[in-house]
Amino acid sequence: MPVLPALLLDATTWAAAGAATYTGVLATVALTSVLARTPDRRRDARATLTILMRRRPPR
Repeated sequence: MPVLPALLLDATTWAAAGAATYTGVLATVALTSVLARTPDRRRDARATLTILMRRRPPR
């Protein structure tokens, strides 16, 4: 069964690429939420970050 190690390697590679992409998106949105010029854009970026982090907004 030489196919199984190749499939595991491919799955690991895709998982790592997905995690790196997700981390990059989170970093970009976090920077936008801090560095945006207008309060509306900062608020929208914080809301998006809340969604991406799967957290509830503060009450």
